[in-house]
Amino acid sequence: MFIANQLKTTNRAELLLYLWQIEDIIRAYDCDIDRLKEGYLTRFELEEAQKGELIKWYADLCTMMREEGVKEQGHLQICKNVLISLEDLHGQLLNSSKFPYYKEMYYRVLPFIVELRKKGVNQEDTELQVCFNALYGYMMLRLKQQEISEETQTAVKHISTLLGQLSDYYLKDKQEPLEF
Repeated sequence: MFIANQLKTTNRAELLLYLWQIEDIIRAYDCDIDRLKEGYLTRFELEEAQKGELIKWYADLCTMMREEGVKEQGHLQICKNVLISLEDLHGQLLNSSKFPYYKEMYYRVLPFIVELRKKGVNQEDTELQVCFNALYGYMMLRLKQQEISEETQTAVKHISTLLGQLSDYYLKDKQEPLEF
């Protein structure tokens, strides 16, 4: 919760990946707040007030996941909303002549997106969904300490750069609207 609140104002791309990770943690505990408290949330050394806030946040997410039907797979609407807002900005940046650096990064990443889409489960995923799925998959491989090919590392580096730039533009746009 505390990390998510910080990421809301510092990096939207990382926020989305963090929320996906939280969804998976909640799934590992079968969307059961009691199991989450016992097996996961007790690891955090927090003051009582902060502990209460954290437990409430996770309990609310558990409820939302059950109500939205994403207890086993899929993403919460709040995650979808973060992605939609980034996709909207992504489209505006690509359609504008005022952001050539962003377009250049996008065209550098496009071959990776095409290749990943071919390998992906859902061929209808948007380009940004493909990018986020690749980064999340990369994170999971690293957590499992599995070998990662040089080609994958190169793709992730370029995708990360693009999404980082998109996140920066998102924050700039929120502070003072960008002119497209």
